[in-house]
Formats: sequence, structure tokens, C-alpha cells
Amino acid sequence: MSTDDGAAHRAEQDSAGGDRAGDHGAARYDRGDESAAERLDRNWNELLQEIRVLQTGSQILAGFLVVLPFQSRFEDLDRLQIGWYLGLLLLALVIVALLLTPVGMHRRLFRQRVKDEMVVVANTLLRAAILLLGLLLTGVAGFVVDVVLTRPAAAVTLLVMLAMMALLLVTLPARIARRADR
Repeated sequence: MSTDDGAAHRAEQDSAGGDRAGDHGAARYDRGDESAAERLDRNWNELLQEIRVLQTGSQILAGFLVVLPFQSRFEDLDRLQIGWYLGLLLLALVIVALLLTPVGMHRRLFRQRVKDEMVVVANTLLRAAILLLGLLLTGVAGFVVDVVLTRPAAAVTLLVMLAMMALLLVTLPARIARRADR
């Protein structure tokens, strides 16, 4: 591994639960006594914990969306709502697949000595799943408001939820990262 590759790899590990947390000007949180193997194990375990949290909620939401067409009121949906529903269902299933992939990857690559690559890939998959879950929650909120109230109310709900998700999932972490880099 070259010096540039090592720096990029450490940056990926840091983003997957590594050592870059800051404390408003106080000394940085440091695990200097931790070996590379211990850090990879810790990062992998932290990723799995986060996946467990997300997986349950996303699977329940996907299950709800799967059974929705079997409800009597589903027949009242217009063409836009049916298309919207199908998009939400597919998005939910993609999220479940993204969250299952690190577990399947671990089973397939067990004892292959590639945990460093698995941590990087799992981190990328988890970050994508989180962003897509934010979109799914936004879409579900808009869909429900559209069915229960009106399409204009759904549009407002979509905009508010999208802004909130962008703030919580993109802007807030970016702000914390900038603050930690000072």
C-alpha cells in the first residue's frame, strides 16, 4: 500500500468510526494504543451495530409497503399514487439489500484477511442506505399525506421533509466534520 493509498484508507476508516472526533477545541479523541487490527475490528463492529438499527426499521417499512396493495383502499389510488407507491417499494427493497450486503459479504469473505476492504465497502453501503432511507421516509410521508389529505399538502410535506433530511443527514454531519478539522 502506497503512502497515498494508506492516507486514503485511514480517511475511510475514520469515516467508518475511526479516530477523528473533535471536542470543541479540546484534545482530539485518540486511540493511539489501538493496533490496526483492533481498529478494523472496532470499525466493523460499529458498522454492524448501525446496520442492526437501520435494518429493523427499514425491513418493517418495506414489509408495510409490500402488503399495502392487499388493502381495500389501495384500489382508490390514482395513476400517480400507484407509480409513487411502486417507486417507494423498490427504494425500500434497495435499502434492505444495501443493509444486508455487508453481512453477506462478511459470510462470503470470512477469514480471507480482507477486513480493511470490507470496512471501506460496508461504510460506503451504509452511507448510501442512510441517504436513501432519508429519501424513503420523505417519500412515504408525502405519499401518506397525498392519500389522506391533498396533493398540495403532500408537496409541502415533501419539501419540509426533504429539507429536514438534508439538514440532519448531510448538513449537520458536514458541519461537525468541518469543526473537527479545525
